[in-house]
Amino acid sequence: MKLAYWMYAGPAHIGTLRVASSFQNVHAIMHAPLGDDYFNVMRSMLERERDFTPVTTSIVDRHVLARGSQEKVVDNITRKDKEELPDLVLLTPTCTSSILQEDLQNFVNRATMQTTCDVLLADVNHYRVNEFQAADRTLEQIVRFYLDKAKKNQDLNLEKTEKPSANIIGMFTLGFHNQHDCRELKRLLAELGIEVNEIIPEGGSVLNLKNLPKAWFNIVPYREIGLMTAVYLETEFAMPYVSTTPMGILDTAEFIRQIGQIIQNHAETQVKEKPTVKSPMENAVFIENYIEKQTRFVSQAAWFSRSIDCQNLTGKRAIVFGDATHAAAMTKILSREMGIRVACAGTYCKHDADWFREQVVGFCDQILITDDHTQVGDMIAQLEPAAIFGTQMERHVGKRLDIPCGVISAPVHIQNFPLGYRPFLGYEGTNQIADLVYNSFSLGMEDHLLEIFGGHDTKEVITKSLSTAVDLGWSTDGLAELNKIPGFVRGKVKRNTEKYARQNNIQTITLDILFAAKEANGA
Repeated sequence: MKLAYWMYAGPAHIGTLRVASSFQNVHAIMHAPLGDDYFNVMRSMLERERDFTPVTTSIVDRHVLARGSQEKVVDNITRKDKEELPDLVLLTPTCTSSILQEDLQNFVNRATMQTTCDVLLADVNHYRVNEFQAADRTLEQIVRFYLDKAKKNQDLNLEKTEKPSANIIGMFTLGFHNQHDCRELKRLLAELGIEVNEIIPEGGSVLNLKNLPKAWFNIVPYREIGLMTAVYLETEFAMPYVSTTPMGILDTAEFIRQIGQIIQNHAETQVKEKPTVKSPMENAVFIENYIEKQTRFVSQAAWFSRSIDCQNLTGKRAIVFGDATHAAAMTKILSREMGIRVACAGTYCKHDADWFREQVVGFCDQILITDDHTQVGDMIAQLEPAAIFGTQMERHVGKRLDIPCGVISAPVHIQNFPLGYRPFLGYEGTNQIADLVYNSFSLGMEDHLLEIFGGHDTKEVITKSLSTAVDLGWSTDGLAELNKIPGFVRGKVKRNTEKYARQNNIQTITLDILFAAKEANGA
């Protein structure tokens, strides 16, 4: 455990609360001290929800420390059962409850005898898993609980739907553009003649989880949440799943081909006495024609990547960092589809490091696996890319170093929860990504025009350095000479000069120091 003022992935209970608040009519009870209940405010603000976040904090205070927590937790569960009439109350452990060695399962057993709803303890270890791992585990636990319950009650119907259908697993609250991606996936599946059976957890009902086995297959758009559930359904009910993220032209085409193969396999194994409705996805020609049409006429990214505008980006260097799903997909898009050199690709999902390396090897110069934002910032400062594609933290780093940044992954702030339609998946997603990439680079002509006409540019040079160990100053003559340098290279010259000054223990950068640094760098 370490103290941090920035975390890419939050503590385990945040992941559990994200899953619980994504379902309809599910209430979460969090046993924690005041201060840990920021999730309610964060979700209401970022998701712009009209309703209250269904999370109640069972406060750990001095009275609880003196008398124990059992009575208070059980009272909170039974009170919410009467007030909210939920289908499920999910009790989530926290670091505090773990430190106090509370027997939360015993609390759940006692509360179950007094409630009409189901009560479940989230089975996560706060000291071993992060937000994403806990969310993945909690979703699998809830699905398993209700499918086992349906089996016990002999209420589980395993008969497949007449038409091809799919479950979309992993859309949940506070996800990066999840709602937009879900809408695009539903549009894509509808055009392929595939019905959506269930979408979980976002907007789903725990009472409908017993219908999951009716679908022909499962779709897991993001590796961070949903993969454990898909593996469980495959093991228990022989349901295949597609985990290829349809992000970018090539991976979207591969995603469609994998679905086609699943439907073809399903059709071949059907019992002749119960023939299913023939799907166009059983025809390989239909699949390839659909991919070609979407690539040529719906997605503008393929055409744009061959245009003179995109060719101006060829060879430019970029850095990609984010969760495993988005960082890997973005690295491949930049390298394969847009001809942009990825100087470094990285992820903070250390638990999925092997998969990430397998995906990006050959598409980038180096790979960085870390959850320490200072390492990422130092790497960006060292490589000095033309653009960054990362999280909110990389956006802050880019501002300090005067390097443009396109946000492609959580964690993000409110500006990356757009009201308009902005998916990253599917063929419409390729257009959004192409726009993001192109607008993230600062082009030479733009800098020249700013130099000529002014605009929002400024002649005042502000120190933008990740290191705060030395407070460097600029003399009047040194600053005047720096301001004469064209804007598109001024930032790099300034950083190199300040680096030279630090190496030589120089506190004030004069005109002579600027020229000396220029000579030392071989310019």
